[in-house]
Amino acid sequence: MKRNIAANYIRLFLILLFAVFSARVNAQSNNNKFILQKGVEKHLEKATFGSGCFWCSEAVFERVKGVNDVVSGYAGGDADNPSYDEVCSGNTGHAEVIQITYDPNVVSYDELLEIFWKTHDPTSLNRQGNDVGPQYRSIILYQNDEQKNLAEKYKDELNKSGAWSKPIVTEIKPLTKFYKAEEYHQDYYKKNPTRGYCAYVIGPKLEKFEKVFKE
Repeated sequence: MKRNIAANYIRLFLILLFAVFSARVNAQSNNNKFILQKGVEKHLEKATFGSGCFWCSEAVFERVKGVNDVVSGYAGGDADNPSYDEVCSGNTGHAEVIQITYDPNVVSYDELLEIFWKTHDPTSLNRQGNDVGPQYRSIILYQNDEQKNLAEKYKDELNKSGAWSKPIVTEIKPLTKFYKAEEYHQDYYKKNPTRGYCAYVIGPKLEKFEKVFKE
């Protein structure tokens, strides 16, 4: 009888010891995951572009390797917390833009600029196709001097190259505030691939993009 009681105490002690050890291992593992996640976030960078309807731009850049996230929104104007209807009125000064979170070790800002200029008409003032108004203007909103210098250099070289018969009208200015668009605008093409605008405008644009930027 005494032996059984002693055996039960030993068994209980071992169970408690194992539980404590497992808890410590899990805590350390979660801590390592947290550190790793912080490290991943630390080296990501952001780029903000406007090239017409943000549904199109978002769909294009979501397909780029190294791009972690694309958010549709409004920037470049003066009004605080603008709504879609207010931006569409053309009175807020804001453009429809996308904010890209990307890994510079996979895709460079230079490469993002190349995609930006080759997937819309940067010589069309306040218009892309049938989308007309200052909210659809071509715009780069830089977040530091390096982005500013690269954007201005690229624009200057493109103008000198004669790649377009008309001068590039892309606006280059600092990003002050970015306002996320309403939730129904986010991942619009993914959610609505068969809708008219998506099927007839965005779909063909994506096919062309994937051929040109296959790599």
